[in-house]
Amino acid sequence: MTELETLIRARCPIVMLLTWEEQRAVAAIEQLCVAPDLKRMLFTWTETEGLVNVALPQRQDPTTRDPLRVLDEVLAGTHPAVYVLKDYHCFLREHEVVRRLRDCVAALKQGPIPRNLVLLSPVQVIPPELEKDLTVLDFDLPDLEQRAAILATVEEGLRRPGKVKVTLDQGTRERLLKAAQGLTAAEMENALARAIITRQALDAETIPLILAEKKQIIRKSGVLEYYAPEDEFADVGGLEALKRWLRKRSAAFTERARQFGLPEPKGVLLVGVQGCGKSLTAKALAALWRLPLLRMDVGRLFSGLVGSSEENLRRAIRLAENLSPAILWIDELEKGFAGVGSSNLSDAGTAARVFGTFITWLQEKRAPVFVIATANDVTQLPPELVRKGRFDEVFFVDLPDAEERRQILAIHLRKRNRRPADFDLERLADLSEGFSGAELEQAVIAGLYEAFDADRPLCTADIANSIRETVPLSQMMAEEINALRRWAQTRARWASDSAWRLPGEPPAN
Repeated sequence: MTELETLIRARCPIVMLLTWEEQRAVAAIEQLCVAPDLKRMLFTWTETEGLVNVALPQRQDPTTRDPLRVLDEVLAGTHPAVYVLKDYHCFLREHEVVRRLRDCVAALKQGPIPRNLVLLSPVQVIPPELEKDLTVLDFDLPDLEQRAAILATVEEGLRRPGKVKVTLDQGTRERLLKAAQGLTAAEMENALARAIITRQALDAETIPLILAEKKQIIRKSGVLEYYAPEDEFADVGGLEALKRWLRKRSAAFTERARQFGLPEPKGVLLVGVQGCGKSLTAKALAALWRLPLLRMDVGRLFSGLVGSSEENLRRAIRLAENLSPAILWIDELEKGFAGVGSSNLSDAGTAARVFGTFITWLQEKRAPVFVIATANDVTQLPPELVRKGRFDEVFFVDLPDAEERRQILAIHLRKRNRRPADFDLERLADLSEGFSGAELEQAVIAGLYEAFDADRPLCTADIANSIRETVPLSQMMAEEINALRRWAQTRARWASDSAWRLPGEPPAN
């Protein structure tokens, strides 16, 4: 609004203010207009109501509903004023309207009476003829102070009747306000109202309902997917070094961390063997940090229209930043950006431009968006992506060792309502050397099928037989996995406390 006030004082003829919040934007502009050192009349226009003086809303002139007629009224104005035209972007494809706006530019700049046009719109539509005469501004979503004011208003209204229980300590209040970041004022009020109606309380359990409101926003966007936190961090077997690293950053998005001098973590890249828990870690992290998990499918960004791929990425980044603090999960990163080197020959440079925008954002982003990316084939990753500064750390996820295999088998047995103590996990762990976590899960499922078919309880022998019948990926792709391990020994941190190494080689980091 400070920028808008400067433009009004400088007599910038046309400003396009991008926002979905018409009511809040008009109220903010009205505060500017009534300031003693500005003193401007404020008019709003819609195609349904015509031109309305905000100070005298009951006086409407239906004859000004026409988008050309309203511009005539602006030019005929005899008082310093600001004219807010709502949804006027719909008419900017008509040549006559564009031509009349260009006439307004000259008249408003040179006229003796200061007047300004503000085009209030949720989308940016700029005709080429107006590019040099129009200034674009984003009307920011409610900041922390404004969200706190909304919450305080709701709390005050609840305390009067005394029917709804309000239990928000300082930590819960901070997490709730953080969760509401990225919502409009109306969306936040709707989410709080739904929590009150559903639970007759305003407490820590309100936070998931706030995140559900964000899920609706993401679903409507079409460029990101929302994943509800279903997997707990305890469901991730092994990977103790990675889990410790992530736990130490669980409070990194709080105000206490900012006061301590800590920056928000940028992200982590997980590379390694398929089926060893990289994607599961991303899902479980959302539950640990209590943040929304957004999945970006890089393949979905690319579409047939020239320029739309870059715009899709910018829209995805903008949405993630609006909903921050959040976790942005990019699965199988190498497949999304495969062929960047030959992009100029294969797709006129589209992949290279999208990749350039993405890595620049990774390096320069200021919003609290934690990026967790996974990759199976590190040889396909461009070197610019894995260098320091893009991610806080690169972790290598190897095949689980014997102890980790025991943990994984116990987790999958528990998930299927079996007591791990009833099974010989030591024997199963020894039999399954070289198995990935996904292969161990399938061994348990195959054993269940055997027991179900025989109409008897599951036993150790069922799982053992399934393990013997399985040819693990570590045998089928032994050369590729060993090459990946060699790469990781000097370029990545091990996600597990135990690290593989060739005979005679020093321990990995």
